[in-house]
Amino acid sequence: MAKIEKLSKSRVKIEIDVSKEQFEHGLDHAFDKVKEDVEIKGFRKGKVTRKIYEQHKGVESLYEEALNHIIQDTYYDAIEAHNLEVVAQPKIDLDITKIERGKDFSYTATVAVKPEVKLGTYKGFEYEKESVDVSDEEIDKAMESLLNQNAELIIKEDGVLEKNDTAVFDFEGFVDGEAFEGGKAENHELQIGSGQFIPGFEDQMIGMKPGEERDVNVKFPDDYQAENLKGKDAVFKTKLHEIKFKQVPELNDAFVKDLDREGIDTVVGLKDAEKLKLVQQKEQTSQNKAIDFAVDQAAQNAEIEIPQEMIENEKNRMLDNTKRQAQQYGLDFETYLQFSGMNQEQFEAQLLKDAERSIRYNLTIEAIAKEENVEATDEEVESKFEELSKQYNMDVEQIKTQVNPDAVRQEVIFRKTIDWLVDTLKTK
Repeated sequence: MAKIEKLSKSRVKIEIDVSKEQFEHGLDHAFDKVKEDVEIKGFRKGKVTRKIYEQHKGVESLYEEALNHIIQDTYYDAIEAHNLEVVAQPKIDLDITKIERGKDFSYTATVAVKPEVKLGTYKGFEYEKESVDVSDEEIDKAMESLLNQNAELIIKEDGVLEKNDTAVFDFEGFVDGEAFEGGKAENHELQIGSGQFIPGFEDQMIGMKPGEERDVNVKFPDDYQAENLKGKDAVFKTKLHEIKFKQVPELNDAFVKDLDREGIDTVVGLKDAEKLKLVQQKEQTSQNKAIDFAVDQAAQNAEIEIPQEMIENEKNRMLDNTKRQAQQYGLDFETYLQFSGMNQEQFEAQLLKDAERSIRYNLTIEAIAKEENVEATDEEVESKFEELSKQYNMDVEQIKTQVNPDAVRQEVIFRKTIDWLVDTLKTK
């Protein structure tokens, strides 16, 4: 038997009764688990009887394992019986000192559950849609970017290192006269003015000639990711080997033909294609912003008490995903954090905010789907399976054996609900 006490909109306390028969069954389970490793004089290992075991070890030595087994069974039975959607591990309240063989007892489990959502206004918001028009200036910038992408780095035979040149150089950093880990490299390539190095480093290299050596004096920022270098003055001994400059091609039909794009062999054709690409990008960006606005407005108006455990779990999931992505790029997590411009504490604090927002959005959309009776047809589910098969390059039937159809159906409903929300927006 189990009684449910609702503590809040996202937390319940379950009082679960355990009979003496259930407890005895738990003791049987505990003995079966430990007996193979028990050694008692006069008995071969694993051959001791229950009676002899209890005489030597005491039945109380089985209590912990027995209770773990009982709680595992009775807790999940109670969850299933009361159709509770738990979102975290329970907090068990049980005083083992009050447990007696041959007597019934009870314990409580306090657990966070999927929170209730009280919807406010969630549709028909006024929204100023962004223009998707593309200007001549934007096309010119796209052309300039394309030319730069196809530029060649040419060795600079004469002159000195200037802004936007690429330096090929050795460096080694010292703090208080001591070299520090990670502060040394050979034949490193750096575009001067790119801002990749500590502030002041690149500016001090300007004017160097190949073969020249120069001390670069800098100060590490106070918020630098390496604790031992924060705010420290440093000297980098540098030696410039080579200077390269970017040779940008001329925009003409010959350049366009060299790009070898199907059906495009003139500057006019290339500009038309880039314009179409920019329009499509703006349309996608505009759609994404409309989605963010519609969902955000609905979520802000909803009353949701999200348990902290749920947020922490989502944050940890996002953190694990980030670490896997870093590995895919061949980076360790610390290096990835350097690129993000945050230390781990700042990064995890941001993830907590993102996790809370993500949960709030998802719960709001689920509640709206239920309120508006949004459903997925079998054809829509089948279409989603076909989309997944193309995405993962697998047969549809193979995908169906690995992906839960209910999860696919829920994804379709989720997407349809978002599209419906965007359709209700009143554009200014």
